[in-house]
Amino acid sequence: MTTAWILLHLSVCVTARVILDPPAQVEFKSVDYVNILHWTTANYSHNNSHNNNNNSLKYYVQWKIYGEAHWLDVDSCQGIYTHHCDLTEVTAESREWYYARVHAASPPSSKSAWTMSRRFSPRWDTRISSPVLRVNVTDQGMTVHVRPSQHLVHKIHKNLFYKIFLKHNSGEEELFEMSCCSKKLVLKNLEHRTKYCLQAQTVVPPFMSSSRSSLECDITL
Repeated sequence: MTTAWILLHLSVCVTARVILDPPAQVEFKSVDYVNILHWTTANYSHNNSHNNNNNSLKYYVQWKIYGEAHWLDVDSCQGIYTHHCDLTEVTAESREWYYARVHAASPPSSKSAWTMSRRFSPRWDTRISSPVLRVNVTDQGMTVHVRPSQHLVHKIHKNLFYKIFLKHNSGEEELFEMSCCSKKLVLKNLEHRTKYCLQAQTVVPPFMSSSRSSLECDITL
């Protein structure tokens, strides 16, 4: 076996090896303190071609608290094929700051480098969803029911409240407040056979609130 043949054989092996790109756009997307890590597909090439088979890629996710030295595995997100991982349980302390990272692997032995997320705070980076508003017209007036995200209520129900916006035909807007524990709000002393529109907003003191819900309109009796 000549030296030239050995070098050629090694060159073919190296060229045929799968080269993995690391995952991209690794970021947390959080709504109502449900903290999901997302990333985009890592592409890999074989023999320097563009014949990709991303369905065979597996992903591995780790996390850590800001300031800690060691990364920890997310047990439910080891060797997964999806491009997202639910980190709500391990990032449950809303006052902490967190990092997460992801790498891709292609059987039997190829692995990408890790891609790390930006620093994430459940307290500051979550988005509060708009509540669902339902309005019933009765002889008493308009009865307003508000249904928020149940996960949000379980997380911070003690401080949660809602703003109810009542829009008159004149363009005037009237504001009411409703605690999260109230089942309904009855708006009385409204004009008969008049159209009113309402919106609701979830407020999490001291600084966070949702966008307003869609308009719900009805005509009084």
